[in-house]
Amino acid sequence: MFEKSKIKKICQEAIGYSASNQIEAVVIANHSVLTRFANSTIHQNMEDNDCLAKIRVAKGKRIGSSSTNIMSSIKETVKRAEDIAAASREDQGFISLPKPGQIQEKSGFSQRTADYSYQQMAEDVKKIIEKAEGAGCKVAGAYSKNIIEMGCANSLGIMASTSLTNASIIIVAEKDSSSGYASCLSSDIGKIDVETVANIAVEKSIRGIGAEELPQGEYEVVLEPAAVADLLLFLGYLGFGALAYQEGRSFVCGNLGKSIVGENISIWDDGRDPVGMPVSFDFEGVPKEKVVLIENGVAKGLVYDSYTAHKEGRVSTGHSLPQPNTSGPIPTNLFMKEGEYAKEELISATKKGILVTRFHYTNVIEPMRCVITGMTRDGTFLIENGKITRPIKNMRFTQSVLDALSSVSMITKERSLSSEGLIMDFPSGCYVPYLKIDKFCFSGKTEF
Repeated sequence: MFEKSKIKKICQEAIGYSASNQIEAVVIANHSVLTRFANSTIHQNMEDNDCLAKIRVAKGKRIGSSSTNIMSSIKETVKRAEDIAAASREDQGFISLPKPGQIQEKSGFSQRTADYSYQQMAEDVKKIIEKAEGAGCKVAGAYSKNIIEMGCANSLGIMASTSLTNASIIIVAEKDSSSGYASCLSSDIGKIDVETVANIAVEKSIRGIGAEELPQGEYEVVLEPAAVADLLLFLGYLGFGALAYQEGRSFVCGNLGKSIVGENISIWDDGRDPVGMPVSFDFEGVPKEKVVLIENGVAKGLVYDSYTAHKEGRVSTGHSLPQPNTSGPIPTNLFMKEGEYAKEELISATKKGILVTRFHYTNVIEPMRCVITGMTRDGTFLIENGKITRPIKNMRFTQSVLDALSSVSMITKERSLSSEGLIMDFPSGCYVPYLKIDKFCFSGKTEF
């Protein structure tokens, strides 16, 4: 594993190799441990060390990027980025790489996670398997941890570095063609109670035996946090990045300062909050800021990287993704304001609805209205007259997230951290409650 001082040195060396107007170096070292299991048997233990350097240079308005995972080839990687820049067209939107800001260090590092061995992880999985077998279930899933050292530097004076950890467990229990899902995410692996997570997955699997078909249509729904997180991630990806807004492909266009969802909905992004997966700066070395996206139903703000910020004469909010990318800045540390109810109250208030554990294979249909489609999975149940009565077969939904969040009638006090839908191998997640939504469209059904 690379030490922080070595990563800083690599960044500084890269900057020294360049004769370009501006240069940026990002170095990310990741020590990962992964235990996979299926059919109640561990089938893979993997431990891996990797280090990636990403170089970006600017020759005036000509930008070039290159990367390597061979740290002895930094000089050649810088040269390759400069050659790419020289051969590129001018990007008239580019103004400058960012200048240094005041970083408030928020530790996302847990020594307990760093010290946790794959043998201990295997022992945890053994407990999961024993829990499942005791109930007559088979289990599959993945248990992982990452120790990340990251450094960011540029020729304008940025030099930032941090140490991060994350750990997650995902469990799917199966019995008689029924499946149940549960997961947990934390920067501190000691806060993951694998037996509790296993119990939830097993209980859902057993309760889901004998699922029946339900006609498609509009129903009340109670969404568990994993499903809520999926909705929020699409909301952030499609609408609250500055590039999407500037290109006119965001549902926020023309709606800043206006109500777009119910007034009981407040959503923000905060990479510094220790309740989530904290990280103090982005992939440009810019300090992360808390950005209120929706307040009491009103669209309030967007997230920026340096490129999109300079277009509007602003300062980056610290939401750059690894460069180069075509998506622009995206909120990845999302929070939703809690409500006043217990999750049991959401169910008892439902006359005829569907309890959804999580969504699967979710995709975009219409970005300007934030319409997405996907399927329920691993625990879908009918609620009748305030009680969970029977399991139902999974259903396909087609729904505007904005419309769904406009018909939220109840929100729980309880919130939990979820990483559903995230595609970045980097500490991030959504801290969200359970929601009761009065109108949710199910457009089809499945055979399982």
